[in-house]
Amino acid sequence: MTAPLTPRDNQPPEEPQHPQAAPDHGHGATAEHPDHTGLGGPELARELREGAVIALVVAVSGVLLGVLWNWLAPHIPLIADTRNVYLKNTEGEEAIGADGTFVLLSLGFGVLSAAVVFLLRRRGGIPLVVALVVGGLLGAVLGWVTGMWLGPTPDVAAHAKQVGPGVTFSGPLRLQAKGALLAWPIAAMLTQLALTGLFGPRDPEPEVDWSGHHDQREEPPAPEPPAAH
Repeated sequence: MTAPLTPRDNQPPEEPQHPQAAPDHGHGATAEHPDHTGLGGPELARELREGAVIALVVAVSGVLLGVLWNWLAPHIPLIADTRNVYLKNTEGEEAIGADGTFVLLSLGFGVLSAAVVFLLRRRGGIPLVVALVVGGLLGAVLGWVTGMWLGPTPDVAAHAKQVGPGVTFSGPLRLQAKGALLAWPIAAMLTQLALTGLFGPRDPEPEVDWSGHHDQREEPPAPEPPAAH
């Protein structure tokens, strides 16, 4: 006969620890509770893809801006003699008119592009606004280059020799104020923000209970005092 094994100092026996069975109260992902708080996600990836497509389409439409600018902008009349080239109208405002035409066309393209994008995709968002701004800036630059390329040659001396002395010819189409390139992206951004604020989807408003009844939890009854013996 042997004495039963008892814990030292009358302490209860320790229970085996199973750390793998302990509940995880942290924020890590588990099989039952996957982590959906990671950066990115399918929604952000979809918005970035749509933004890239919108920026590309808006930028390509700058070719049409260049065509209209070359067609509508006033050209600077020049005249040459056997040695030099001169302005035919020394007080002419054709250069200012070319810049003004580019600005007006850019504003129209900015408003139109933002309106079309809003009709196709009513939800706003930072990627959409950034796409309109980047696409508008690229479209303005492309329109500027296209308009100059379609206009008269920038080699004024060669053009003067070609037409001969005393003959009026058009000077190259130039954009004097380079700040006009910002007209398209600014107009697109403001139009998009205005349309989203006026006609965009809104968050549902909380329902108001006009009956005056409030959902109150019933408190448990207080314990009765013990009866006196």
